[in-house]
Amino acid sequence: MQKEMVTQYSQALEREMHIMIYGWGGVPFLCFPTQDSLCHNYEDFGMTDQLADFIDSGRIQLFVVDTVDWESWSPKDGIPEWRAARQEQYHRYIIDEAMPLIRSRNPQTPGVTGFSMGANHAVITFLRRPDLFRGVIALSGVYDTDYFFDGWMNDVLYQNAPERFLLNMAADHPYIRLYNERKMILCVGQGAWEEDGVRSLRNLEHIFREKGIHAWCDFWGYDVNHDWPWWFRQMRYFLPQLLKE
Repeated sequence: MQKEMVTQYSQALEREMHIMIYGWGGVPFLCFPTQDSLCHNYEDFGMTDQLADFIDSGRIQLFVVDTVDWESWSPKDGIPEWRAARQEQYHRYIIDEAMPLIRSRNPQTPGVTGFSMGANHAVITFLRRPDLFRGVIALSGVYDTDYFFDGWMNDVLYQNAPERFLLNMAADHPYIRLYNERKMILCVGQGAWEEDGVRSLRNLEHIFREKGIHAWCDFWGYDVNHDWPWWFRQMRYFLPQLLKE
């Protein structure tokens, strides 16, 4: 498998960030790793091997980014204003720095994906900038800022809280049309460690319906756990849907 690691200094985050690139062509995917993880996450846990036939045949190209979750979403004892600001800086890094690099390597319109905390990032990124993506595959996220911030909220965190900003989105907002022109796939199991994901996805599903947003919210069985073996199966199941024209 062709792979490359790119290091770039992020002005938004004031640190070096890394992107692992897997493959040589096809539909590019901005890939967010699991919570507190870095760009080797997909390779370390076997996702690149699971998708090797898609990658090696030139159907997809993966761009796996670093996270800074340990400074933003994870430290519940941290200063909430600083944590929210760090997430917003991370969003700026993704949009203003990582995305131009992806476009310079592959001009096709990318998808965005992630698992667990990576699903949160994928959904936030897609919902804030649907103009940049062909669609999203988000697996086992918890789309609820209260879960991470214990009910605290400010204007910065609000921009990164889809369960808040979608609820207040005007019915004639142009993004609703863009959402419905893309493919939105959000999935969660109902087994071990998935209860918060089920709750938060049910809430998002309700909001999507209220706003007329045609997202596919899929709830897999009670044997489906919050773990890589299930994400392998789900990615192989959903990926062809996002590759369809």
